[in-house]
Amino acid sequence: MIVKKLHELGVTSEHAYLAATASIGLSLASWLTSSRNENLERADRWGIFVGEWAPTFFGLGLALAHYEDRDRIGGSTGEGHEV
Repeated sequence: MIVKKLHELGVTSEHAYLAATASIGLSLASWLTSSRNENLERADRWGIFVGEWAPTFFGLGLALAHYEDRDRIGGSTGEGHEV
């Protein structure tokens, strides 16, 4: 249901993959910035917090790619299940 709604809003698997890649870069940047301005423990928490977004975006990308492939092939598999 969420994947279908995202697809209808124009979000593609490529968008999700780009967001995941950006999240990895942002994680590194936030860690570097925090490590210079705050103590190391807090910098680690910022880097980990932002870095946890990447798997979610990659998962959404995979789900959207599956939905896009199914849509491209010709619709439902006939089983009555929606992604």
